[in-house]
Amino acid sequence: MAYYTSASINTLGKASWKYGRIEVSSKIPKGLGVWPAIWMMGVNRSQVHWPACGEIDVMEFVGHDSASIFGTIHYAKEGGEGHGSSHNKIETIRPYDDFHLYALEWDSTELKIFFDDKLYHSFKIENATIKNDNPFRKPFYLLLNLALGGEWGGEIDDAILPQSFLIDYVRVYQY
Repeated sequence: MAYYTSASINTLGKASWKYGRIEVSSKIPKGLGVWPAIWMMGVNRSQVHWPACGEIDVMEFVGHDSASIFGTIHYAKEGGEGHGSSHNKIETIRPYDDFHLYALEWDSTELKIFFDDKLYHSFKIENATIKNDNPFRKPFYLLLNLALGGEWGGEIDDAILPQSFLIDYVRVYQY
């Protein structure tokens, strides 16, 4: 049995944001089993748990679908049964060959997700409101990680290892 190590950088307890534009310039890895992500979680995660804290996936890529970049919003469903999500993907040729800009624009009404400044997913925040509470109107922290395998990442091709998820910069603009 093979063992793998993956890595994550997150800002929990260091920095969080409510609204603004978050940009990450990065070069993603390629190959079967890679699962890099740029995502955000509510800072209240340890108190309310997932999915009530909300999750914003600014970018997810899975090596077995090498032409798609995914953006997804996760939130609790009314009544606490399961979770809701809103997602889309953008098709692109060989996204792992160059650095690309992944961005989120977030205000009190909407989340917008971009790939190289092209809007490909938007979500009306009001759709996640339960009893006058909404996770997307509270602070979130940022995570950058490269997972290997897993439920969505799939089987890992050892021949592609080692891999790198390169970050050129992260910028946060507050309104």
